[in-house]
Amino acid sequence: MEQTFIQKMEKSLTALKTEIISNLINGNEDFKKIVEGMDPKDFADIASDDIDRKMIEALGSQDLKRLRLIDSALTRIQQGKYGLCIKCGKKIPQSRLEAIPYALMCVECKSAEERRNR
Repeated sequence: MEQTFIQKMEKSLTALKTEIISNLINGNEDFKKIVEGMDPKDFADIASDDIDRKMIEALGSQDLKRLRLIDSALTRIQQGKYGLCIKCGKKIPQSRLEAIPYALMCVECKSAEERRNR
């Protein structure tokens, strides 16, 4: 996969993570106080700080799931495995990654998994 595309997706993933955390800060007064009391840091780094427990309590389950998928995708970028299906190992199409930057599986494997879970 092209390095420029991977860099673009890494920026997109980081922006999504920052957005989730920013929404949490704006929507939760307790979390806002925790963040304001910390040393200044990049919002993207806050999720992996010592306040995970408090953040998990404040996050909705959907946002928490997205945050974990985003962290997983960022880790796969660092490992050089981004864009590869975790089931079959085939390349995930760029159009799918543009739509869902934290996609773990190709369309075929994801469809098969959804059919099994019905």
